Amino acid sequence: MTRSIPRRSWHCSWRNLPPRASAVRRCGGAAALDGVGVSEGAINLPETRISLNQMIRAHQNALRLSQDPGFAYQLGLRCHVPVHGMYGFALLSSTSFRRTIDFAMRYSQLAAPLVHLDFSETPASGVWTINPLTHSSLTPHLYRYLVEFQIGIHMALHRDVMGKDFRAQKISLTFDLPMEFEKYSRMFDCPVLFNQKENQILFDVSWLDRRSELGSEVTFNAVTKICDDLIEDLRLRIGFAGRVRQFLLNSLMRPLRIGDVAKHFDVSERTLRRKLQDENTSFSQIVDDLRLDLAIRYLRETVMTVDDIGYALGFSEPTNFRQAFRRWTNATPSDFRADARKI
Repeated sequence: MTRSIPRRSWHCSWRNLPPRASAVRRCGGAAALDGVGVSEGAINLPETRISLNQMIRAHQNALRLSQDPGFAYQLGLRCHVPVHGMYGFALLSSTSFRRTIDFAMRYSQLAAPLVHLDFSETPASGVWTINPLTHSSLTPHLYRYLVEFQIGIHMALHRDVMGKDFRAQKISLTFDLPMEFEKYSRMFDCPVLFNQKENQILFDVSWLDRRSELGSEVTFNAVTKICDDLIEDLRLRIGFAGRVRQFLLNSLMRPLRIGDVAKHFDVSERTLRRKLQDENTSFSQIVDDLRLDLAIRYLRETVMTVDDIGYALGFSEPTNFRQAFRRWTNATPSDFRADARKI
Protein backbone atom coordinates (compact mmCIF):
# COMPACT_ATOMS: atom_id res chain seq x y z
CA MET A 1 0.00 0.00 0.00
CA THR A 2 1.54 3.28 -1.09
CA ARG A 3 0.02 6.74 -0.94
CA SER A 4 1.53 9.93 -2.27
CA ILE A 5 0.71 13.63 -2.31
CA PRO A 6 1.64 15.78 -5.34
CA ARG A 7 3.73 18.79 -4.49
CA ARG A 8 2.88 22.31 -5.61
CA SER A 9 4.21 25.80 -5.02
CA TRP A 10 2.09 26.44 -1.95
CA HIS A 11 2.08 29.53 0.20
CA CYS A 12 2.44 28.54 3.84
CA SER A 13 2.96 29.89 7.31
CA TRP A 14 6.44 30.94 8.33
CA ARG A 15 6.07 28.85 11.47
CA ASN A 16 7.54 25.91 9.60
CA LEU A 17 10.89 27.71 9.84
CA PRO A 18 11.73 28.38 13.51
CA PRO A 19 15.21 30.01 13.65
CA ARG A 20 17.21 27.61 15.82
CA ALA A 21 20.74 26.63 16.90
CA SER A 22 23.55 28.80 18.18
CA ALA A 23 25.07 29.55 14.77
CA VAL A 24 21.89 31.23 13.53
CA ARG A 25 21.11 32.82 16.88
CA ARG A 26 24.58 34.38 17.18
CA CYS A 27 24.42 35.93 13.72
CA GLY A 28 21.04 37.53 14.45
CA GLY A 29 17.70 37.52 12.73
CA ALA A 30 18.77 39.87 9.93
CA ALA A 31 21.34 37.38 8.60
CA ALA A 32 18.91 34.45 8.89
CA LEU A 33 16.31 36.43 6.89
CA ASP A 34 18.72 37.83 4.30
CA GLY A 35 16.94 38.00 0.95
CA VAL A 36 13.77 36.33 2.26
CA GLY A 37 11.64 39.47 2.14
CA VAL A 38 10.04 38.93 5.56
CA SER A 39 10.77 41.23 8.51
CA GLU A 40 11.73 39.90 11.93
CA GLY A 41 8.53 41.36 13.33
CA ALA A 42 6.38 39.41 10.88
CA ILE A 43 7.85 35.99 11.64
CA ASN A 44 5.41 35.03 14.39
CA LEU A 45 2.30 36.72 13.00
CA PRO A 46 -0.33 34.09 12.11
CA GLU A 47 -1.37 35.97 8.98
CA THR A 48 2.17 35.89 7.53
CA ARG A 49 2.48 33.76 4.40
CA ILE A 50 5.63 33.01 2.45
CA SER A 51 6.24 31.48 -0.93
CA LEU A 52 8.14 28.32 -1.68
CA ASN A 53 11.10 30.34 -2.96
CA GLN A 54 11.19 32.41 0.24
CA MET A 55 11.20 29.27 2.34
CA ILE A 56 14.04 27.79 0.31
CA ARG A 57 16.03 31.02 0.70
CA ALA A 58 15.61 30.88 4.49
CA HIS A 59 16.91 27.31 4.56
CA GLN A 60 19.81 28.28 2.32
CA ASN A 61 20.68 30.96 4.88
CA ALA A 62 20.48 28.44 7.71
CA LEU A 63 22.73 26.04 5.81
CA ARG A 64 25.23 28.82 5.12
CA LEU A 65 25.28 30.19 8.67
CA SER A 66 25.47 26.94 10.61
CA GLN A 67 28.79 25.23 11.24
CA ASP A 68 27.16 22.19 12.84
CA PRO A 69 26.83 19.22 10.41
CA GLY A 70 23.89 17.95 12.46
CA PHE A 71 22.07 21.29 12.39
CA ALA A 72 19.28 20.33 9.96
CA TYR A 73 18.23 17.23 11.92
CA GLN A 74 18.34 19.11 15.24
CA LEU A 75 16.27 21.90 13.70
CA GLY A 76 13.68 19.37 12.59
CA LEU A 77 13.53 17.89 16.10
CA ARG A 78 12.47 21.32 17.36
CA CYS A 79 9.37 21.29 15.14
CA HIS A 80 6.96 19.80 17.68
CA VAL A 81 3.19 19.62 17.34
CA PRO A 82 2.47 23.27 18.32
CA VAL A 83 4.69 24.53 15.48
CA HIS A 84 2.27 23.00 12.96
CA GLY A 85 -0.87 24.76 14.18
CA MET A 86 -4.18 23.06 13.39
CA TYR A 87 -2.39 20.30 11.49
CA GLY A 88 -0.44 19.39 14.62
CA PHE A 89 -3.54 19.63 16.83
CA ALA A 90 -5.35 17.21 14.53
CA LEU A 91 -2.48 14.73 14.78
CA LEU A 92 -2.84 14.76 18.57
CA SER A 93 -6.62 14.44 18.38
CA SER A 94 -6.69 11.37 16.15
CA THR A 95 -8.08 8.29 17.86
CA SER A 96 -5.60 5.77 16.42
CA PHE A 97 -2.08 5.97 15.05
CA ARG A 98 -3.07 4.39 11.74
CA ARG A 99 -5.66 7.13 11.35
CA THR A 100 -2.97 9.66 12.27
CA ILE A 101 -0.82 8.46 9.37
CA ASP A 102 -3.78 8.69 7.00
CA PHE A 103 -4.41 12.27 8.10
CA ALA A 104 -0.72 13.18 7.85
CA MET A 105 -0.63 11.98 4.26
CA ARG A 106 -3.90 13.62 3.24
CA TYR A 107 -2.90 17.02 4.58
CA SER A 108 0.90 16.87 4.27
CA GLN A 109 0.91 19.93 2.01
CA LEU A 110 0.05 22.00 5.09
CA ALA A 111 3.21 20.92 6.92
CA ALA A 112 5.77 19.64 4.41
CA PRO A 113 5.85 21.97 1.38
CA LEU A 114 9.52 21.30 0.64
CA VAL A 115 9.32 17.55 0.13
CA HIS A 116 7.23 14.88 -1.53
CA LEU A 117 6.09 12.24 0.97
CA ASP A 118 5.03 8.64 0.46
CA PHE A 119 3.90 6.17 3.11
CA SER A 120 3.75 2.41 2.69
CA GLU A 121 3.50 -0.71 4.84
CA THR A 122 5.29 -4.03 4.77
CA PRO A 123 4.47 -6.93 7.11
CA ALA A 124 7.20 -5.71 9.45
CA SER A 125 7.51 -1.97 8.93
CA GLY A 126 5.82 1.34 8.32
CA VAL A 127 7.89 3.19 5.72
CA TRP A 128 8.11 6.93 5.09
CA THR A 129 9.80 7.92 1.83
CA ILE A 130 11.10 11.48 1.56
CA ASN A 131 12.03 13.23 -1.69
CA PRO A 132 12.91 16.93 -1.73
CA LEU A 133 11.06 18.95 -4.36
CA THR A 134 12.59 19.55 -7.76
CA HIS A 135 13.93 23.10 -7.81
CA SER A 136 16.77 24.87 -9.59
CA SER A 137 18.28 25.89 -6.22
CA LEU A 138 18.48 22.31 -4.95
CA THR A 139 22.24 21.78 -4.62
CA PRO A 140 23.61 18.50 -3.20
CA HIS A 141 24.19 20.19 0.17
CA LEU A 142 20.66 21.63 0.29
CA TYR A 143 19.22 18.26 -0.76
CA ARG A 144 20.89 16.53 2.19
CA TYR A 145 19.88 19.37 4.51
CA LEU A 146 16.20 19.08 3.54
CA VAL A 147 16.20 15.30 3.95
CA GLU A 148 17.77 15.49 7.41
CA PHE A 149 15.44 18.36 8.37
CA GLN A 150 12.36 16.35 7.37
CA ILE A 151 13.60 13.26 9.19
CA GLY A 152 13.94 15.40 12.31
CA ILE A 153 10.37 16.69 11.88
CA HIS A 154 9.06 13.15 11.44
CA MET A 155 10.82 11.92 14.55
CA ALA A 156 9.57 14.88 16.61
CA LEU A 157 5.95 14.41 15.52
CA HIS A 158 6.00 10.63 15.96
CA ARG A 159 7.30 11.03 19.50
CA ASP A 160 4.80 13.77 20.31
CA VAL A 161 1.91 11.65 19.08
CA MET A 162 3.02 8.08 19.76
CA GLY A 163 5.16 8.64 22.83
CA LYS A 164 8.78 9.40 23.69
CA ASP A 165 9.70 5.71 23.33
CA PHE A 166 9.14 5.82 19.55
CA ARG A 167 12.25 4.77 17.64
CA ALA A 168 13.00 4.14 14.00
CA GLN A 169 14.11 0.66 12.97
CA LYS A 170 16.35 1.97 10.23
CA ILE A 171 17.03 5.04 8.10
CA SER A 172 18.09 4.78 4.45
CA LEU A 173 19.68 7.71 2.62
CA THR A 174 20.53 8.26 -1.04
CA PHE A 175 23.72 10.22 -0.37
CA ASP A 176 27.21 9.38 0.89
CA LEU A 177 28.19 9.46 4.54
CA PRO A 178 28.69 13.18 5.34
CA MET A 179 30.55 12.69 8.65
CA GLU A 180 31.97 9.97 10.87
CA PHE A 181 29.68 6.92 10.73
CA GLU A 182 29.46 6.51 14.51
CA LYS A 183 28.47 10.15 14.97
CA TYR A 184 25.80 9.94 12.28
CA SER A 185 24.25 6.73 13.62
CA ARG A 186 24.29 8.15 17.14
CA MET A 187 22.53 11.29 15.92
CA PHE A 188 19.63 9.28 14.48
CA ASP A 189 19.68 6.65 17.26
CA CYS A 190 19.21 3.77 14.81
CA PRO A 191 21.08 1.97 12.01
CA VAL A 192 21.73 4.19 8.96
CA LEU A 193 22.37 3.00 5.40
CA PHE A 194 23.89 5.21 2.69
CA ASN A 195 23.83 5.27 -1.12
CA GLN A 196 20.38 3.72 -1.13
CA LYS A 197 17.70 4.16 -3.81
CA GLU A 198 15.35 6.12 -1.52
CA ASN A 199 15.42 8.33 1.56
CA GLN A 200 13.34 6.33 4.02
CA ILE A 201 12.40 6.03 7.69
CA LEU A 202 11.35 2.53 8.74
CA PHE A 203 9.57 1.82 12.03
CA ASP A 204 7.87 -1.18 13.62
CA VAL A 205 4.47 -1.59 11.96
CA SER A 206 2.87 -2.58 15.28
CA TRP A 207 2.90 1.12 16.25
CA LEU A 208 0.06 1.68 13.77
CA ASP A 209 -2.35 -0.54 15.68
CA ARG A 210 -1.99 1.33 18.96
CA ARG A 211 -4.60 3.81 20.12
CA SER A 212 -3.93 7.39 21.12
CA GLU A 213 -4.46 8.31 24.77
CA LEU A 214 -5.25 11.90 23.73
CA GLY A 215 -7.61 11.04 20.88
CA SER A 216 -11.05 12.64 20.63
CA GLU A 217 -13.46 11.92 17.78
CA VAL A 218 -15.32 15.22 18.21
CA THR A 219 -12.14 17.29 18.34
CA PHE A 220 -10.54 15.43 15.45
CA ASN A 221 -13.56 15.99 13.20
CA ALA A 222 -13.71 19.68 14.10
CA VAL A 223 -10.02 20.26 13.45
CA THR A 224 -10.14 18.25 10.23
CA LYS A 225 -12.83 20.63 8.98
CA ILE A 226 -10.51 23.56 9.65
CA CYS A 227 -7.73 21.79 7.74
CA ASP A 228 -10.14 21.25 4.85
CA ASP A 229 -10.72 25.01 4.80
CA LEU A 230 -6.96 25.61 4.75
CA ILE A 231 -6.54 23.22 1.84
CA GLU A 232 -9.31 25.02 -0.04
CA ASP A 233 -7.56 28.33 0.63
CA LEU A 234 -4.36 26.90 -0.82
CA ARG A 235 -6.25 25.56 -3.83
CA LEU A 236 -7.72 29.01 -4.50
CA ARG A 237 -4.24 30.52 -4.32
CA ILE A 238 -3.21 28.30 -7.23
CA GLY A 239 -5.91 29.97 -9.30
CA PHE A 240 -6.10 30.05 -13.08
CA ALA A 241 -2.33 29.68 -13.49
CA GLY A 242 -2.48 26.35 -11.70
CA ARG A 243 -5.16 25.10 -14.09
CA VAL A 244 -3.05 26.14 -17.07
CA ARG A 245 -0.02 24.40 -15.58
CA GLN A 246 -1.99 21.18 -15.07
CA PHE A 247 -3.27 21.24 -18.66
CA LEU A 248 0.24 21.80 -20.00
CA LEU A 249 1.60 19.01 -17.80
CA ASN A 250 -0.80 16.56 -19.42
CA SER A 251 0.08 17.79 -22.93
CA LEU A 252 3.75 18.69 -22.67
CA MET A 253 5.08 16.41 -25.41
CA ARG A 254 2.79 18.12 -27.92
CA PRO A 255 3.97 21.58 -29.07
CA LEU A 256 1.09 23.65 -27.69
CA ARG A 257 0.73 27.32 -28.50
CA ILE A 258 -1.04 29.84 -26.32
CA GLY A 259 -3.96 29.72 -28.75
CA ASP A 260 -4.40 25.99 -28.07
CA VAL A 261 -4.55 26.63 -24.33
CA ALA A 262 -6.98 29.54 -24.74
CA LYS A 263 -9.25 27.32 -26.83
CA HIS A 264 -9.17 24.59 -24.17
CA PHE A 265 -10.34 27.06 -21.50
CA ASP A 266 -12.83 28.68 -23.90
CA VAL A 267 -11.32 32.15 -23.63
CA SER A 268 -9.55 34.46 -26.03
CA GLU A 269 -5.75 34.69 -26.05
CA ARG A 270 -6.05 38.23 -24.75
CA THR A 271 -8.23 37.10 -21.82
CA LEU A 272 -5.86 34.24 -21.02
CA ARG A 273 -2.88 36.62 -20.96
CA ARG A 274 -4.80 39.04 -18.73
CA LYS A 275 -5.85 36.31 -16.29
CA LEU A 276 -2.26 35.13 -15.96
CA GLN A 277 -0.97 38.69 -15.63
CA ASP A 278 -3.47 39.25 -12.80
CA GLU A 279 -1.74 36.35 -11.00
CA ASN A 280 1.73 37.83 -11.65
CA THR A 281 2.80 35.26 -14.21
CA SER A 282 2.70 34.62 -17.96
CA PHE A 283 2.23 31.73 -20.37
CA SER A 284 5.93 31.56 -21.20
CA GLN A 285 6.86 31.65 -17.50
CA ILE A 286 4.54 28.75 -16.72
CA VAL A 287 5.96 26.70 -19.60
CA ASP A 288 9.55 27.42 -18.53
CA ASP A 289 8.87 26.60 -14.87
CA LEU A 290 7.13 23.36 -15.76
CA ARG A 291 9.88 22.28 -18.14
CA LEU A 292 12.54 23.09 -15.56
CA ASP A 293 10.80 21.12 -12.81
CA LEU A 294 10.44 18.07 -15.03
CA ALA A 295 13.95 18.36 -16.46
CA ILE A 296 15.45 18.34 -12.98
CA ARG A 297 13.38 15.30 -12.03
CA TYR A 298 14.32 13.41 -15.21
CA LEU A 299 18.02 14.21 -14.80
CA ARG A 300 18.08 13.26 -11.14
CA GLU A 301 15.79 10.24 -11.10
CA THR A 302 16.03 8.54 -14.53
CA VAL A 303 18.66 7.26 -16.95
CA MET A 304 17.04 9.02 -19.92
CA THR A 305 19.54 10.64 -22.26
CA VAL A 306 19.70 14.42 -22.42
CA ASP A 307 18.34 14.29 -25.98
CA ASP A 308 15.37 12.14 -24.92
CA ILE A 309 14.60 14.47 -22.03
CA GLY A 310 14.56 17.41 -24.41
CA TYR A 311 12.09 15.68 -26.71
CA ALA A 312 9.93 14.61 -23.73
CA LEU A 313 9.70 18.25 -22.67
CA GLY A 314 8.49 19.35 -26.08
CA PHE A 315 11.71 20.78 -27.52
CA SER A 316 12.07 20.27 -31.27
CA GLU A 317 15.87 20.01 -31.07
CA PRO A 318 18.16 18.81 -28.24
CA THR A 319 20.34 21.91 -28.65
CA ASN A 320 17.32 24.10 -27.80
CA PHE A 321 16.82 22.15 -24.58
CA ARG A 322 20.50 22.46 -23.64
CA GLN A 323 20.44 26.22 -24.24
CA ALA A 324 17.24 26.65 -22.22
CA PHE A 325 18.52 24.55 -19.34
CA ARG A 326 21.72 26.58 -19.16
CA ARG A 327 19.64 29.77 -19.13
CA TRP A 328 17.52 28.42 -16.26
CA THR A 329 20.31 27.00 -14.08
CA ASN A 330 23.66 28.31 -15.35
CA ALA A 331 24.69 24.67 -15.88
CA THR A 332 24.48 22.16 -18.71
CA PRO A 333 22.13 19.18 -18.26
CA SER A 334 25.11 16.80 -18.13
CA ASP A 335 26.91 18.86 -15.47
CA PHE A 336 23.73 19.13 -13.42
CA ARG A 337 23.21 15.34 -13.55
CA ALA A 338 26.83 14.71 -12.56
CA ASP A 339 26.56 17.08 -9.59
CA ALA A 340 23.27 15.49 -8.50
CA ARG A 341 24.90 12.06 -8.43
CA LYS A 342 27.57 13.34 -6.05
CA ILE A 343 24.92 13.71 -3.33
